Amino acid sequence: MTEQLLSADIDLIQRIIPHRYPFLLVDKVVDIDGYQSGRGIKNVTMNEPHFQGHFPGKPIMPGVTIVEAMAQTAAVMVGTALDMADKNMLVYFMAIDKAKFRRMVVPGDVLEMNVTTTRGKPGGKVWKFAGVATVEGEMACECEFTAMMDLSANAG
Repeated sequence: MTEQLLSADIDLIQRIIPHRYPFLLVDKVVDIDGYQSGRGIKNVTMNEPHFQGHFPGKPIMPGVTIVEAMAQTAAVMVGTALDMADKNMLVYFMAIDKAKFRRMVVPGDVLEMNVTTTRGKPGGKVWKFAGVATVEGEMACECEFTAMMDLSANAG
């Protein structure tokens, strides 16, 4: 039996999910509890391309990128737990529900994404998650989302 990984650094993240700059939105995932829960960390910096237009003079991280960061956290958490490094896993959104935004996320913030699996099991393609993103303990966003984990890119 292999030892369970409790965290994923940027190198492992890039071996699990295909996202790259400028759309890789999680720097590390910690506190991984199998495929049940994990916490993503995103260091928000001014040099990210969306801040040029969202908004000039008042940079705010778009809500959709916060939700995407939570989804990437979930994919890394599951991918780490199920040993998906170097397996060319693709993950697709199927639904985003109950999204609420409570606080602006700005350059200099450390965004923490706590993600919990509400439906899904090893071998299954469709997974559902609940996510809460916070900055310094204050809620920035919460939502539920459903995703499909696709390994068919492996075939061939």
